[in-house]
Amino acid sequence: MSAVAPVETTPDYAAIKAKQNAAWSSGDYAIVGTTLQIVGESLAEALDLRSGQRVLDVAAGNGNFTLAAARRWADVVSTDYVPTLLARGEERAAAERLAVDFRTADAEELPFGDASFDVVGSTFGVMFTPDQAKAAGELMRVCRSGGKIGLANWTPDGFIGELFKVVGRHVPPPAGIRPPAQWGTRARLEELFGDGAAKIEATPRDFVFRYRSPEHWLEIFRDYYGPTHKAFAALGPDRGAAFARDLLELIGRRNVAADGTMVVPSAYLEVVITRR
Repeated sequence: MSAVAPVETTPDYAAIKAKQNAAWSSGDYAIVGTTLQIVGESLAEALDLRSGQRVLDVAAGNGNFTLAAARRWADVVSTDYVPTLLARGEERAAAERLAVDFRTADAEELPFGDASFDVVGSTFGVMFTPDQAKAAGELMRVCRSGGKIGLANWTPDGFIGELFKVVGRHVPPPAGIRPPAQWGTRARLEELFGDGAAKIEATPRDFVFRYRSPEHWLEIFRDYYGPTHKAFAALGPDRGAAFARDLLELIGRRNVAADGTMVVPSAYLEVVITRR
């Protein structure tokens, strides 16, 4: 008797995105996102941004790359499919008197014409789209020939990559979805962008999470970071306690501070893709 091959089902992307939207809308990601500002600044420098360039920030969150580009006098459009996150970015831009066009938009269906931008960027944003190939195709489509796509993506073996694995053990991800941290590998970037890229540069970097203590980090991520906030809510008290222990164990292995505070480097790839 021959073995029956498993039937591959196409993920329900609409349902998955609805759940993701709910997760990122919960808590208050801006509390965490603001600490990552240095990543947006570094990416802007890696892209060698120039004044007057047309720049699109995709899955912008609370606007780290948006602000970095606007501070360099670029003409910036900031997009996310979570309006509350865009509102946080808008507040920050207003406080600095930076001119930015904020628009609600899905990274997998960008409402812009082909070759509309000189630079397209995303810091720890577009990597979370469920249909990775579609999102990558949209980044390429709206970037002009000779333009650049800049990305900051967590790697699978870094601290946040391990965090995703811990979350997945307690709250399994949807079937058929590629792990977000694959965007932090050269091989996946070649799969997603290789056909349309003249050059792909991927530089390993670290972002350092600095908190008052491991417990302080846990409190912030439990209360404000959408994925972990939703995971704790779904698990309930007993399983939530086990989840918290696993998170603190992960920090214990990664923490380089010996003074009671938390100093944890987290690897990411800083990516600059030149559009063919």
